[in-house]
This record gives sequence, structure tokens and C-alpha cells, in this order.
Amino acid sequence: MSASAQDLGRLRVEVRVGTEVVVAAEVVVGGMSQLTDAFGVAVLRVPVGTTRVTVVREGFIPVTVLVAVTTGQERLVSVQLEPEITLEEEVTVVASTRTDRRLEDHPMRVEALNREEIEEKMLMTPGDIVMMLNEMGGMRVQTTSPSLGAASVRIQGMRGRYTRFLSDGLPLYGSQPGGLGLLQIPPMDLGQVEVIKGVASALYGAGAMGGVVNLLSRRPGEEPEREILFNQSTRGATDGVVWLSSPLSDSWAMTLVGGGHRQDQTDVDSDGWTDLARYERGVVRPRVFWDNGQGQSLFLTAGTTRESRTGGTQPGRALPETGAPYRQALETRRFDLGALWQTVAGRSVLTARATLARQWHDHQFGETLERDRHDTSFAEITVRRATGPHTWVGGLAVEHDAYRPDDVPLFAYAFTTPGLFVQDDIDVRPWLALSMSGRLDHHSEYGWFFSPRVSALVRSGDWSTRLSTGTGFYGPTPLTEETEAAGLTRLEVDGPLGAERGRSVSIDLTRAHGPFAATATVFGSRIVDPVHVDRSTYVLRNLEHPTTNIGLELLGTYRQTPLAITTSYTYVRSREQVGLVTSDVAQTPRHSIGFVAMVENEDGRVGLELYYTGRQRLEANPHRDTSEPYTLTGLLIERRVGRLRLFVNLENLTDVRQQQWDPVLRSDRAVDGRWTVDAWAPLDGRVINGGVRVQF
Repeated sequence: MSASAQDLGRLRVEVRVGTEVVVAAEVVVGGMSQLTDAFGVAVLRVPVGTTRVTVVREGFIPVTVLVAVTTGQERLVSVQLEPEITLEEEVTVVASTRTDRRLEDHPMRVEALNREEIEEKMLMTPGDIVMMLNEMGGMRVQTTSPSLGAASVRIQGMRGRYTRFLSDGLPLYGSQPGGLGLLQIPPMDLGQVEVIKGVASALYGAGAMGGVVNLLSRRPGEEPEREILFNQSTRGATDGVVWLSSPLSDSWAMTLVGGGHRQDQTDVDSDGWTDLARYERGVVRPRVFWDNGQGQSLFLTAGTTRESRTGGTQPGRALPETGAPYRQALETRRFDLGALWQTVAGRSVLTARATLARQWHDHQFGETLERDRHDTSFAEITVRRATGPHTWVGGLAVEHDAYRPDDVPLFAYAFTTPGLFVQDDIDVRPWLALSMSGRLDHHSEYGWFFSPRVSALVRSGDWSTRLSTGTGFYGPTPLTEETEAAGLTRLEVDGPLGAERGRSVSIDLTRAHGPFAATATVFGSRIVDPVHVDRSTYVLRNLEHPTTNIGLELLGTYRQTPLAITTSYTYVRSREQVGLVTSDVAQTPRHSIGFVAMVENEDGRVGLELYYTGRQRLEANPHRDTSEPYTLTGLLIERRVGRLRLFVNLENLTDVRQQQWDPVLRSDRAVDGRWTVDAWAPLDGRVINGGVRVQF
């Protein structure tokens, strides 16, 4: 027998909850990890002597025990897990990185918004997730259509089309969920939001070149739960949302969220033009959960949305320049299905995902009508396996994206993109972890793409450092932030478009000590062959020169009951060269500052918010080339009265409005057909909303 074999013993770990075995629990010993099998057992070869054994399973409190192992003998260890007591201010499990590791243990930085923070934003805007995302550090929700209120999410200065949105890891919102999509997702049934910043094509293929936002739903509990919210604002918004949760049996459970939302067509500055579009929207989404307790689970979801949205001149009013009314409107119908199945096969975890979505739009831009249908489908199968210090994930995926515009058929497309990917997370040392991933995709229009990504985590006491770098791609379409606002009828395309290719790098340093935590992040990205819409000619083309982003994020938190404080600062320098002119990317402020303080106890909560937005370069704006900086202030008060929670939210207390500087309405019609300039500051001004939540 070799010397190395003589120094190894055999460790058999049995994991239980009471008398029930726990399947797929992760057993970690000396940098090695292994999942328990169908009998709740993991067997490992470990060095002799005293060794530390840690058992981790989602939903349970991690357990660590010291075990003495002798040569040539099998040591049996029985570990009892206890259900995890959920603390709203602690977020530990990552669902966006495929390996289900704890957030603080993963080499890739994943930022999370927990249920408590989601509830705070829900009381401010119960009908959508725009404010929730806009107030996360390094993220900006950019209004793309002042006439209808459409918006997209820019991560670290990168355009919204590069942000990939997922729901429970499923691309239910398709490959381009911007525009009105963000305004049609109620936050009531969200349990957590996870964000990966920077190129993430190695994980999720095309469409993730700027980052990933994963919206995780609330899970049903052991007892039925019901929650109802009613909200009314001083600007004519009305929201009614209901969330239901119920166990159906020992293995089955379901949740249901339904919402009805309405906004009056509002002219804030009385110039005859609509500043807040009228809309009426209904949303329904049931979710079904099945778990047999033996490592097999199934998740099913379906959703439907119907909305009617109208802007333009106010009823009975006309454009001063033409003497005629102008109507801009959008009718939306949407339906989607999603499924996620998982099972344990020996020491491996097999996962399959699939989605199908279809949406219909009827756009009206004054005298022009544009009708379209957008179909997306997705299927993926992955295998995860722990071997020693390695956790491997490999899989196959295919995505189909088809757009059929009835009135401008020239812009129709149908893309199919199959992909093969692999990921390896390595616990090199207790203080060092690596994550390496690579993906090979074949885009039916743009060809082959290889997207690697490498991340590293180094820890020392209260300090941790993460470094990530990767490359990715995006298959361009005529659907951009600009065409969302102006339509396709007047658009011209300068030759065939080429694929956009991106590269990003980031390094962050974090220190957590007691209730304090602080993180500093330096990031940079580069997009080659970026697609650009020239607003002066309304022509779509690839630029000859790359677009570059560099920046800094600072984030500080203090959390000690009953007080929570979050401060943030973001610097972004996003540059593009059009022809011979190099300038900042339009509507990308270099400086942003945020401050949120919340005091909360069982009787309610009081919160104060301050947000500063610096100057932005503007384009196609006859009034000015650079915006003014502004600061927004908000105050939230919630009070519990029995089962009722009464709340009032005072948003934009100082009544900051873009119209205080310049009119939104243009003096003449732009080349792309628009009568308005871009929205670079709030259009609604001071808004007070209030309502009641009932939980029973």
C-alpha cells in the first residue's frame, strides 16, 4: 500500500431531518464536496486525523462537525439538519450561477435584493419593478418613450438591450424584455432579485452581454397565505394586487398573483401634451410547485398580460404646430409558459428547463399603425456533479426568437441559436475559489461564437476580493431603445448588420464587520461593432469604433435592528465615436449617488430616500445638449393595525420635473417622427400614493 493511501481514511456521512433522509445535501470536507445520494449518504476518502465536515442544503441551517478519522477504517457520521429560520436581511443562496452555492462563497459577484427591500419598493410602485431596479447601485432604468412610458435597464452604462431578464432562471420575457415589459411585472410575488453585472454570455448566451437580472418568485409555505394590496396615487394611478399561496398536499403547492392597474391620462404642466400615459392592465400568473422529498422537483408557471396604453395630445387638444390632435397608443397581449424539472441521479443533479412565449403589439404613432407578433422559445438540459474540490455543470440549450411585423415586413427575422456550455467551480483552498465557464453558440444569422468567463474569490478574515472577466456577443435586431419610441416605418438600415461583441472585466473589494459592510468595484467593458441609431437621419448601422465603459461603484450598508442604511455612489464614463466625433453615450450620467435609511419594527416602518443624478449628454434635443443635475427625495411610512398595513409614500418631495427647465414637446417633428424630446428627468413631479395591505 502506498504512503498516500495509508494516510487516508473512509468517511461515511448520513444526513437526515428527523427520521427522513436528505437528498442532494452538499458535504464539504477539506476543499472536497459531494452530494448525498438517494439514501442521504455521501462517502469520501479523507486524510487521517481530525477533520472538519460541513453539510449544506438549501432551506436548512448549515452544520459543521469535527470528526476523528483513522487509517483503514470507515467512520460513520450522522448529521441532523434543522430548517433554516429565514431572516429577511440575510440573503445566502445564489440561483443565477447554476451551482446553487451560497452568495458569499461564489467567485462571481452576485448582488441580491431580498424580500424586505422588495416590499419597500412595492409600496412605492405596486404595479411594476421599475423603481426597484432603478435604485440598485450601478443600474439605471432609462425611459425610452416619454409618450408611453417605455423603459429599459442599463447596467453599468451599457444599453438596455444587453440586459437579460429571467424569471426563476427561465427566460419567460424573451430575448428583449425592455420597453413596456418592465412596466408589466408586479413585484408582489417576488421573493428575491439577483443581478450579475458584466458580460454573462458564458452562462446565458446572446442577450446577456451587459448582465443578468433574475427575478425569483415567493415560495409557498406550509400554511395557506393570502395578501391583498390596494393603492391610489395623486397622479391618477390605481393598483389592486392579490397574492395567494396554498399547499395542496405533502408534495404539491401553488401560488397565484393577479393584478389590475390603471393610470389616468395626465398632463402635469398643462401644455396639452400627455406626460403620464393612460393605461389599463390586467396580469395573472399561477405557479405550481412539486417536491417529493427524494431529490425530484417540478416547477410550472404560466402568465398572461393584457394592456391598453394611450399618450400624445390630451383629449380635445391639438398640436400647436399642426392644429391637429396626435395619438400614440399601444395594445399588448401576452402569454407565456415555463417549466423547470430537477432530479438526483446518483451523485449528479439533472435539470431541464423550457419556456414558450408569444406577444402581440398594435402600435399607433399618429397616422402610422404598426402591428407585430413576437415568439420566443427556449429549452435547456444541464448536469451538475461534485467531484472532490470541483463542482461541474455542463449542458445543452437552444433558443428561438421570431419577430413578424405585419405592416413593415422588411424587418421580420427568425433566429435559432443552439449552444453548448460547461462550468467548473473549484475550491482551491479555503481562502481561494475559482469559477471557469465557456459556451459555444451557433447563431443562425451571425454564425459561431465562443464566450469564456473566469472569476476568482480570495478571502482573508473580514476581507474578500473578486475578479471577473469574460467575453460575449449579441445578435442585433431592428428593435432598439430608439425604435421602441419611434417605430420602424421611417427607419433605414445601412447595409447588413454585424454581430456585436463585448468584453468586460471587474474587480471588487469587500469588507464585512458586524453590522457594517462596504464594497468598492472597478469595472470596464468594450463593445466592438456596436449597433447605433443616428437620430439625425434615423439610420441603423454598426459603428466603426468600439463603445467603451469604465467606472467605479461604492456601496456601504449598515444593518442592525431596527435600523438599516444603504449608501451608494456610481461613476460611469461611457463613450462612443460616431464618425469623427467622440462623446459620452446619451442619457448616461457620470455621477449618481443614493442614500436610503429605514427604521422598522413589528408595528411598521419609516424610510427616507435621497438620490442624486448628475449631468447627462442629450441628443436630438433642440433645447439643450447637456441636462441639469437633480436630486430626488422620498419618504415612506407604513403602520400595522391588526391585520392591516396602512402605508403612504411621498415621492419626489421637491417636485423635480424636466418641464421646469424645458418643454418636453418639440417645436417641430423629428426625423424619426417624434414630437417629444427624450426624458432625462422625472415628468410626473411630486407624487403621493397610499393604500392598504392585508395579510391573512
